Amino acid sequence: MTERRTDIDLDAALAAGAALFNEGYALAAHDPWEAAWLPLESGAAERLFHGLIAAAAATHHATAWNWSGAVGCAENAARYLGAVDAAGETDIGDDADAGRGVHVRPVRDWCRRLAADPEVIERTSPPAIRVDGTALALPDLDLAATLLAAPALAGAVDAGTEATVEEAARLARAERGTGRTTVTELVVAFCREPSSRPQVAARLADHVDRERRKQRDVDGLF
Repeated sequence: MTERRTDIDLDAALAAGAALFNEGYALAAHDPWEAAWLPLESGAAERLFHGLIAAAAATHHATAWNWSGAVGCAENAARYLGAVDAAGETDIGDDADAGRGVHVRPVRDWCRRLAADPEVIERTSPPAIRVDGTALALPDLDLAATLLAAPALAGAVDAGTEATVEEAARLARAERGTGRTTVTELVVAFCREPSSRPQVAARLADHVDRERRKQRDVDGLF
């Protein structure tokens, strides 16, 4: 479930989706990108996120052997990303109105290959998405990006639920400035420590359940 917020940091969402995509979670990458894209007006940023969302969908469909779905999404992605690439001075556009640091051309070219031959997914892997020259992975993300990536990751792995981790991410944001870091540290560990995810997810669920009980107790006073 995509987090429906209107205060999404575009750079954090961009990084979160790139890290998920690069680690093989193409469908999960769709979530933080869509959360950032939904409030956008038409313009370069809207085209960039729209193109990345379509690229993630195309890659996912190809992986699932849904060739027609892959072709349709890949054609859309190539069109949107081609417009972004054309707007930038270089492949790595540091212009906030163009590529927002994304190396757009390899992703666009990958989508063109998928559109022409979706079965290419069986012969080669998609290119890593580079932001400011770096192929991000989950351990590379800052806290804002990690809190966006974690719920989407939960929906892609067999550890916890997306709704629980999304609520945990909300609690982690609420910890800022309070001196408390327990939930924040757990959400970070969920993203960065694959072997510990089931145990971390269970602890996050305990924190979320405890917070829900507290809220029900408060509501019962009124």
